[in-house]
Parts: sequence; structure tokens; C-alpha cells
Amino acid sequence: MLNNVTVFLCISCGLFILGILAVLTRKNAVSILMGIELILNSAGLNFIIFSHFSTGNLRGHLVALFIILLAAAEAAVALSIFLGLYRQRGTVFVDHASDMKQ
Repeated sequence: MLNNVTVFLCISCGLFILGILAVLTRKNAVSILMGIELILNSAGLNFIIFSHFSTGNLRGHLVALFIILLAAAEAAVALSIFLGLYRQRGTVFVDHASDMKQ
């Protein structure tokens, strides 16, 4: 069984880097949203890792649960915005989102 903090932090760092790459390289709004979800999951994983290995209490787990709830609410709001963009413009590319200023 792995009991080393650095292994878990490397996994979290990998998730964070994949999320940043997805946000910076994609033009599809849904793909960008998935990248943001990866970043939030990485942050939640860090809270759980540090809570488990440093203090042993459940504060980090509670913060991670709050991050999961926040990510679900953010996904619902963002998907409704993307649906409005798709209905008006017929595409979900973020290049066309500036056309919705009307």
C-alpha cells in the first residue's frame, strides 16, 4: 500500500496540469468546462491529502466536499449559459460568445 505523500501530490499535480492544458488549448466551451472541473478536482484532492497526512482530522474532507458541491453548481450554470449560446448562435465555440453582448 502506498503511504507516501509525494505520490498523491504528483497525481494531483498531473490532474492540475491536464486541466490547465484543457482550458488553454480548447475552443469548445464544454471542453473548457471539463478542464475547470479537473482543476477543481485537483484542489479537492490536495485538501484531502494534506488533511489525511498532516492532521488526521476531517476538515480537509469537508472542504473537498464543498468543492465538489461548488463544481456541480458551476457546471449547471455554465451548461445553461452554453445552451443559450448554442440556441442563439448554433455553436458552443467560445470565440462566438462575445456576440451575445446584445
